[in-house]
Formats: sequence, structure tokens, C-alpha cells
Amino acid sequence: MQLVQFGPLGKEKPGLLTANGARKDLSSVFERYDREFFQSGGLGRLAEISGALDSYPDVAEDVRWGAPIARPGKVVCIGLNYADHATESGMPIPEEPIIFFKAANTVVGPYDEVLIPRKSEKTDWEVELGVVIGKEARYLESVDQAAAHIAGYCISHDVSERHFQLERGGQWVKGKSCDTFNPLGPFLATSDEVANVNDLAMQLDVNGERMQTGNTRTMIFDPYYLVYYLSQFMTLEAGDLLSTGTPPGVGLGMKPPRFLKSGDAIKLSIAGLGEQRQVCKNA
Repeated sequence: MQLVQFGPLGKEKPGLLTANGARKDLSSVFERYDREFFQSGGLGRLAEISGALDSYPDVAEDVRWGAPIARPGKVVCIGLNYADHATESGMPIPEEPIIFFKAANTVVGPYDEVLIPRKSEKTDWEVELGVVIGKEARYLESVDQAAAHIAGYCISHDVSERHFQLERGGQWVKGKSCDTFNPLGPFLATSDEVANVNDLAMQLDVNGERMQTGNTRTMIFDPYYLVYYLSQFMTLEAGDLLSTGTPPGVGLGMKPPRFLKSGDAIKLSIAGLGEQRQVCKNA
């Protein structure tokens, strides 16, 4: 199944994509795709009606695409999770996952504007695989248990302000948590839709120029290991979002570095998970 949400920011309603790409309005059945939905077996109930979508209304084409999940309880991110990205950043390959957080209110729709923060000098792009937690994960005993705790996968755009992140002291979070810094979607593909999450092609263009080309097979720590690992340090709740790192080609790693500015157009995609498009605008 491919879960979508639609409508104004903060008031999104739930739906499903049909095989022909139409959005179906399921707000008569579910309130939103949030922690309660996932934790209480919502995906099972959704599967029961997914074969009879003709009885549900279509969503008009001009209605905004929201993030495919409601505002998550937390957004957990993994830094330097591709060896070649660590190299281009001039940082050592991590022996354990590097963990940081983004503010939950960074999550917006896949086609919303990306706001360049005030006083920004180095706003950067990062295409990432997003993992949505399907049920609470706490002290998992093995990596093999992780798959049962994953609801599905989506594109997560981990927009970053490198000057804030790396040159202003403190932790990375303040370079990661500006408004609109996590476009998500366009849909959440349930785990059964993704044949091999460890072999998904990824790419990102800015103004029509290819910047990032990668594949999840070059991750240092794969999604299953990350869910297992994180559960040793925190409870992952249903509806939480995990962003799993980016392949090489970010603006910071270019010679000379290149960064986003107002008017720039970004397009990013992951095989089987659709495509995002954003235009940058000054905050």
C-alpha cells in the first residue's frame, strides 16, 4: 500500500494511492496516520479496505500533498552513514551510528517550498531514505526483530544549514531544525511494497543538474540494524521517523562548495518511492 495525506498544513487527511496514481480520501475511516493509527493496528485495517477503494471519494488533483505521516513524535537522523559521503565531508567513517535529531515541525509535504533561513550562508541538500516505525521498539534482542517494527519507507529530504550546523558551536540540531527542513513523501510505501530496501537507487538534481547519485546498498549501517541499534538507547514509538543518511554529492563536499539560494529548484527520487520537487524561497 502507498499511504498519502492531503490538505492544508497541520490539517492533513489520510488517503491511499490507487494503482493508476489517483488519491483516495479515507478520512471517513481514519483520522490521520499518526502514532495511534500505527500502534493500534491501523495498517491491518487499511489493508482490509484497500481492495475496495472505488467506494471512496477521489482527492482533487489541485489539493496539496502533505507528508504521508502526521507530525512524528521524533525525527531521528543518522549522520555519515555512507562511507563516500563521510570522505567528501572530511570526516572519519563512523564505527557506530552517529545520531542526531531534527525538530518534528520540520516535516512538510513533498512539494512544499523550502525556506532558506534568515542569516543562512550554507543551506544544503540531502536525499535520504526515510523509515517510519510501525510499532514500539524498545530493547530489541536482535537485528532480525527490527523488520516487524517498520511500517514502511519514503523519501526524506534532510535539508541542512552547514554554517549553523558546523561553525556555530554546540550540536548539529540547530543546523537541521529550521522550518521546512524535512520534506517527506510523496507517499509511504508499506514494507511489503519494497522488495529489497538495501538496493534502492537514489538521486537529487538542483536546477536540472545532477548532484547526488547513490544507492542504499552502500550504507554503512542498514535500516534493520539502525532500528535495532536505536532501540538500545531510546524507545522508538509508532509513527516516529528515521532518516538514514545521504550518499555523496552534497553542496558542502563540492570544490568549491555550492549551496541553495532563493529560486533554486530541487528534484529528488528513490526507486519505488516516487519523486519530490521543491523550490527554495527566503524565509
